[in-house]
Amino acid sequence: MLVIFIGPPGAGKGTQANRLTDYLGTPHISTGEMLRQAQAEGSELGMLAAKYIDQGQLAPDALVVKIVGKRLDQPDCLRGCLFDGFPRTISQAHSLDDYLAATNREIGLVIELSVPEKILLERLAARSERGERRVDDAPETIPNRLRVYRNQTAPLLEYYRDKNLLATIDAVGSPDEVFERIRQAIDKREKEMANRPK
Repeated sequence: MLVIFIGPPGAGKGTQANRLTDYLGTPHISTGEMLRQAQAEGSELGMLAAKYIDQGQLAPDALVVKIVGKRLDQPDCLRGCLFDGFPRTISQAHSLDDYLAATNREIGLVIELSVPEKILLERLAARSERGERRVDDAPETIPNRLRVYRNQTAPLLEYYRDKNLLATIDAVGSPDEVFERIRQAIDKREKEMANRPK
């Protein structure tokens, strides 16, 4: 199953994505990590991405779609995958729809991890205190990242809700509690897909 994770910085996408990929037995595709890795390697793509990441901005759609398309063509993604951090804009969602239609594949479920902003800020601060801070977790970039999420990514929720693909998960609680809510949503969707008329 092809699953998309959507949620603001600090919602727990990375933590839950790792659990879900183990559960589903499919690869975890994090565009953020792919871009950060390219940045660390100093590749041309990475240098281009760095200009945006360091300012807490999204990389341009064309850059991200190019990376994702190459990754989806790999054999391990044929049974499905988990997208973490993609799509982040309506334009990227349209590009993904086009790619999937051309390759006769479909999105199984879009999971929104929902967390109040006050808790997000507490989580990001705690992540920093534990020494887990990433470049884009700098205190001065966090407000901008949340603003970018609200303005550019949040509209995807309505887009996927209209397609009856969205499951909103309360992401407050222990990682185990949150994962159980996600697992139930996935299992329900898998049953629905299996029972569709051929």
